[in-house]
Amino acid sequence: MNKNTIWQWVCLLMVGAIMNSCGVDIPKEKQSSYETMTVQKTDIEVPVKYSAKMKGQADVTIMPQVSGQLMKIYVTEGQQVSKGQALFAIDSRNAQHELESARANLQAAQANLQAAISQANSAKLEYESNKNLYEKKIVSNYMLESSLNTYKQAQATVSQAKASVSQAQAAVNRAKVNLGFCTIKSPVSGVIGEIMVYAGDQVTPMTQLTIVSGNQKMEAEFSLPESVLEAGNGTEYPIKGRISTLTGVVNATTGSLACKATFPNPDGILYSGIQGTVVLPYSRHDVMVIPQTAVVRLQDKSLVYKVKGDSTATAVTVMTTDAGNGKDVIVTEGLNVGDRIVTVGANNVQEGQRVLFPAEPKKEK
Repeated sequence: MNKNTIWQWVCLLMVGAIMNSCGVDIPKEKQSSYETMTVQKTDIEVPVKYSAKMKGQADVTIMPQVSGQLMKIYVTEGQQVSKGQALFAIDSRNAQHELESARANLQAAQANLQAAISQANSAKLEYESNKNLYEKKIVSNYMLESSLNTYKQAQATVSQAKASVSQAQAAVNRAKVNLGFCTIKSPVSGVIGEIMVYAGDQVTPMTQLTIVSGNQKMEAEFSLPESVLEAGNGTEYPIKGRISTLTGVVNATTGSLACKATFPNPDGILYSGIQGTVVLPYSRHDVMVIPQTAVVRLQDKSLVYKVKGDSTATAVTVMTTDAGNGKDVIVTEGLNVGDRIVTVGANNVQEGQRVLFPAEPKKEK
């Protein structure tokens, strides 16, 4: 040991002696208690999540009702449209010609009807005149019967003419409908899906043009396990929905029921075909809920440090399930009501370590 080291020790000893002689207290390390809680039973609402496929409640496949050449496409994919808005136009020249021809036939039928009515009126007048003359015994019965038959035939001709007018009017109405079918309009308000045709294509009533997703209300389709009924992109959608349909038969293969939940979609945030997650609240009653921080994961075990009567900790193995709120777990085995456990700092506790320390009494001034 060199001289410098000797003098350092001498100085330290002298400083310690001086402090003791002057009555200076050397601070002692203060041991603080761990945070703990007493296990109790409570009620909790656990969110249960199910994968779901979103679908507009009024999704409509757009197909033409007449055949022809597609002349115009008025919309683009992803465009928001209103009910009744024009989407496509089919060549309407043939439909226009059919309407003009039907109108001409209607005019002819109406003219024939007027002529038939005029003839019927004349036949009626002749019959009534012969009837008066027959009563005065001026004309024979043969002439009376002959005029009556003529009048009846005229009435039948009027009935036939009226039927022809009705048929012609129906043909006009059909032609108008067919002409209207040449302009394809949206049956619902929504968003345009993939457009599967191009202007110039020949289309028929079997051609699928697009899909209009009526997404003002969305349906989340998912499967609900039978066990739940027996028991009771990461961004959360802000509007709550409700279960709208639930099949009454369990699928024997999957052991689940097909279910639909309906969600309002006023801002069009949700789109048909996207995957989502439906979260159903599931109430659990009289369960032991503890913080996740109280559980120490050790390989395939979950440990909780229980505080004994002498303030020391002992590890107990517990079985837990997720409470679904990101901060708690539900204890199903390993703890009893009234047990006191370490809640904060459990990872730093060792078996038999003292975790509770009495508070030091305050010194009187």
